[in-house]
Amino acid sequence: MTLAHFVAKNAFRNKRRSALTALSIAFSLLLLTIMMTIWRGFYIDQGAPDSALRIMTRHRVSLAFFLPSFYREKIRAIPDVVHVAPMTWFGGKYKDDRPENFFAQFATDPTEYMEVAADKVIPPEQVEAWQHDQTGCLVDQALAAKHGWKLGDRVVLQGTIFPTNLELTIRGIYTIDPPNNSLYFNAKYLEESVSWFKDTAGFYFTRVDSPAAVARVTREVDDMFHNLPAPTKSESEKAFQLDFIATLGNVKAFILSICGAVVFTILIVSANTMAMSIRERTREVAVLRTLGFTRRRILSLCLGESVTLAVIGGLLGVSFATVLMHLVGKSTAVGVPASMKVTFPIVVLALVVAAFVGLMSALIPSYNASRTNIVEGLRHIG
Repeated sequence: MTLAHFVAKNAFRNKRRSALTALSIAFSLLLLTIMMTIWRGFYIDQGAPDSALRIMTRHRVSLAFFLPSFYREKIRAIPDVVHVAPMTWFGGKYKDDRPENFFAQFATDPTEYMEVAADKVIPPEQVEAWQHDQTGCLVDQALAAKHGWKLGDRVVLQGTIFPTNLELTIRGIYTIDPPNNSLYFNAKYLEESVSWFKDTAGFYFTRVDSPAAVARVTREVDDMFHNLPAPTKSESEKAFQLDFIATLGNVKAFILSICGAVVFTILIVSANTMAMSIRERTREVAVLRTLGFTRRRILSLCLGESVTLAVIGGLLGVSFATVLMHLVGKSTAVGVPASMKVTFPIVVLALVVAAFVGLMSALIPSYNASRTNIVEGLRHIG
């Protein structure tokens, strides 16, 4: 019998206890993997390559404050700026307040929006139809599939921020990878419905000719409006998204606290199991010592059992998390970006955490077992 076979046999000698421990570790690693995936999606992933050419300009104080319409042409005059489109979050209600009926809705300028968001794929005739229908709208293909929409269907949005209801007709269905589950309509329709919204915009969506120009253009835009009544804050599309996430609270601290709690929990669970398992085998350890097993070999056997059990639980947890995030990525009813996927580095990191927990949880009881006196061990009853 090889050492690896001996470790595997001992790891599952008490099948019920080992299975429950592995499942506990699996659930903890599932949660840890999801948290790491969300962290990567929010703070590490840089998004689609085309997003590196786009800048968001909003009011410096808050997204709740609008910007004047003349800012658009002033931004367009800056060197290396290619296109500028006004954007306003409508925040209407579709049917009811259930989460599955929530999706992003933006008022914009159809004549230039598709030039800025060039990574959206849509037939030219549908773009033209949208541009010629003031009550028309564009919708994401995944969103249309979810609600069973098709070209020509009517979508009614009940205003919550703006005191108006919009009756929109679907003129175009675009695809983008990953899906963004959004709807876009003509800002002029909103201007005619809400008088005080005229000549304003929530923020400006700008496209530059190269990623190298982003830093300079953002600086020049903010310097241009620094002394005006509505100062601006310009940033890359990714930074803009992070600012929006920050409005939800300290998301970083929330994720880190969950990860810390998960690691602490699986450490306690694994330590309790291994301490119990090793204590029950005191006489067996003494017998192994009489057969010539060294203290180092005993220590290796005990640590190997703990790490094996933890890694098996980790594999189960990572597998469950991968499937779950795949299902979430296909769903528009859950508030998690579809781009979030369990990547290979996350899998490796989760398994390293599992192995580390297995090692640390068994270190003290394994060391004590390796130091067991043979005579005292053979006399042990328990």
